[in-house]
Amino acid sequence: MKSSIILFIILTVLTIDGAAQKIPARRMERLGRGVVAVRFEPAKVFVSWRLLGTDFDKIAFNVYRETDGQIVKLNDKPLADVTFFVDEKADLKKANAYFVRAAAGRKETETSAKFTLAADAPVRQYLSVPLQTPAGYAPNDASVGDLDGDGEYEIVVHQSGRGRDNSQAGLTTEPVLQAYKLDGRLLWTINLGKNIREGAHYTQFIVYDLDGDGRAEVACKTADGTTDGAGKTIGDAKADWRAPEGTFVEVDNPDGTERKLNISGKILSGPEFLTVFDGLTGAALDTAPYDPPRHPAKQDPTGSELNAVWGDGYGNRADRFLAAAAYLDGVHPSLIMSRGYYTRTVVAAWDFRDQKLAKRWVFDSDSSEENRKFRGQGNHNLSVGDVDGDGRDEIIFGAMALDDDGRGMYSTGFGHGDALHLSDLDPARPGLEVFDIQERFDDAGMSFRDARTGEVIWKKPSIKAGDDGEGPGRGLSLDIDPRYKGFESWAFGAGMTGLYDVKGSKISDKMPRSCNFGVFWDGDLLSELLDRNTISKWNWEKETTEVVFTADGALSNNGTKATPALSADILGDWREEVVLRSADNKELRIYTTVIPTKHRFYTFMHDPEYRLSIAWQNVAYNQPPHTSFFIGEGMSKPPRPNITTGGK
Repeated sequence: MKSSIILFIILTVLTIDGAAQKIPARRMERLGRGVVAVRFEPAKVFVSWRLLGTDFDKIAFNVYRETDGQIVKLNDKPLADVTFFVDEKADLKKANAYFVRAAAGRKETETSAKFTLAADAPVRQYLSVPLQTPAGYAPNDASVGDLDGDGEYEIVVHQSGRGRDNSQAGLTTEPVLQAYKLDGRLLWTINLGKNIREGAHYTQFIVYDLDGDGRAEVACKTADGTTDGAGKTIGDAKADWRAPEGTFVEVDNPDGTERKLNISGKILSGPEFLTVFDGLTGAALDTAPYDPPRHPAKQDPTGSELNAVWGDGYGNRADRFLAAAAYLDGVHPSLIMSRGYYTRTVVAAWDFRDQKLAKRWVFDSDSSEENRKFRGQGNHNLSVGDVDGDGRDEIIFGAMALDDDGRGMYSTGFGHGDALHLSDLDPARPGLEVFDIQERFDDAGMSFRDARTGEVIWKKPSIKAGDDGEGPGRGLSLDIDPRYKGFESWAFGAGMTGLYDVKGSKISDKMPRSCNFGVFWDGDLLSELLDRNTISKWNWEKETTEVVFTADGALSNNGTKATPALSADILGDWREEVVLRSADNKELRIYTTVIPTKHRFYTFMHDPEYRLSIAWQNVAYNQPPHTSFFIGEGMSKPPRPNITTGGK
């Protein structure tokens, strides 16, 4: 009997191991070393570089400085434990170029690209990316991708003028996308035109290598009059589908009466497109009719017809868009575009292969009785990750989840929320977890669930307090207290107070003053707090929030949301950069840490979930990225990512 049990266990382990080995590697971008150097003190330069997810464990590095053509190795022996170096001997009145060489024993196997620190470089902790910001505009959300295939990131920035919320009537400016090299060289400008409305819920854009050719593309919703980076117009350049000033629609009320709604400036008619642009030139590569459309049968629905489908007739619920990239087949990325989440929810998956868009699947919450439990469950954001361990990604769409094949996995029924976090929040449990908030007064003002099954691990009620009319508006989950294993979670508004551990136990009646972004900055394993232009640390002993860095002269975006243009591990070691706009809107500033760390991890951009987090970070109400593995106090070594890089 005992031998039979042992044999069963052996066969089970072999089967699981064999299944794991059959999961194919994801094709991800080929990255260089991302060397960066900043003069952070008058006589000191902080140099850091990337460890790649494809590097062997014992790889080491030598650091070099080139001055006036003379090259000097800066370290005595290869650096095998860290990916940074502090240079205290440079002649900073001259230009200095820094680079690293990978070393295996005494043999150097690879030389990185050089990063040049200009002569008499100012003492500052950021890289300046000069912008050509159009008059009346300001740099808003940004994303990164390797647009030219050199292994380093370029930046795509959404230049925003006058925007409107979906609930508001009125004209907006034309949304503009621009791509820059990090030295400020403008690669292209795309004007989305008058028939794409400006606002957080309208103008989503995804930067990702969708076809695996080694260069990232840019994808977004377009319309008549969109002008690509090569100057070519999509659709009818003369068409103007904006409702004129003083336009109202009549909508049927449930009691049979009618009401009039102001739709001035709204775009509720005309064709809608989805376009993939070349990342290097901005030229349109392929354009298809946008799916999901505003109405399942009509391009130009009446207000009553829109109301019947979405629950209002003035383009509020119908024009709530989200977007992402996901590896639905486990190997190649697909594009995710959606419409609606308050009532009807429609999500479409697209493949971009051989320069052509092809629809993979469409999920519609109203297409069947079974799907109707997925109505009204979306957030102002989404997340993507392999939550069932099959190598293929699922879409965490607020309080519900879609499987890689476009079928509904589960719906908690908790409804709409403003914030969402997916990661291994509780390392003691198998798999990933989701922390979510619910924008209403109910028993799940914030909740913690199993990402694969939707099983609710714990939830806390939201309570109406004073004039608070919506429920909690912010929620965050990070590891900020080393005394408790896993992430701590908290929310703002609706009577929410205190910090909770992964079991749902309140560990403090107090909580950080910030409930916005997390960022890895100071070199330990706990997350810092990013809000507006400051980075803070939660002091768990004193239960206070302490500022550790302020980006003077820089501003956040999106009003009270106070989010960065981007926060991501785009340069140097595994810590994250913070991208903010200057107060005069003439530059982006890429802030990078100069704090030594004893930890060495491969770049988070080679963790698939984290990389996809950066692709969707600009979408609607921006959220911080997370890795697929637990990072925090007492963490295990991150698993080697199952990826391959460089070409199709």
